[in-house]
Amino acid sequence: MAGSDVKLLGAWQSPFVMRARIALNLKSVEYEFLEEKFGSKSDLLLKSNPVYKKIPVLLHHNRPICESLIIVQYVDETWTSGPSILPSDPYDCAIERFWAAYVDDKFFPSLFGIAKAESEEKKAEAIEQTKEMVVLLENAFKECSKGGEFFGGERIGFLDIALGSVVGWVRAVESMTGFQLSDKETTPGFARWAERFCTHEAVKEVMPGTETLIEFGKMALSNLPPTN
Repeated sequence: MAGSDVKLLGAWQSPFVMRARIALNLKSVEYEFLEEKFGSKSDLLLKSNPVYKKIPVLLHHNRPICESLIIVQYVDETWTSGPSILPSDPYDCAIERFWAAYVDDKFFPSLFGIAKAESEEKKAEAIEQTKEMVVLLENAFKECSKGGEFFGGERIGFLDIALGSVVGWVRAVESMTGFQLSDKETTPGFARWAERFCTHEAVKEVMPGTETLIEFGKMALSNLPPTN
């Protein structure tokens, strides 16, 4: 597949864009990465995703596919020669989809809530809430991995990608606040999984460094509008 046939609109710091990049890397798909500038939207993005007007957008033969987890599924079903991403068992697939939705609906907003907390009290509440979520994800790892190294068992799967894309930001928030959200004592499975995930060949080239994310995070927070 020629690289020009596959394009990805995104930004390096976005965990949602990272999902698409990891899926494409797992399938060994050549693609052109079209970087969107922070705070602006290109004409191509607005044309490709007129409904939500956000990244990521995968362009395959100039046909747009939007929303990160939908893109991951599309990549898995389109390039069947590579390792499968979604489980073949319907129940296992349903469970991974459930936890992937939990990451988007609960975990990531809670993590971001730590960074933008306006008082130490609110920050402490957000940290405690997020730590409780990590414990739930630890239990999910035990259930989904079935003794393997990843949520997908012996390979990176759908939930690994959904949650793993956030690991860089977990580390950045930990560094910024001085609080550990996960460690080998309280959530050993989650902690070891995160290390394995970040060093995987499909991940390490697209996972931003902690200091780089911290620098970007401070800049992004400083540009947030004031709250009432």
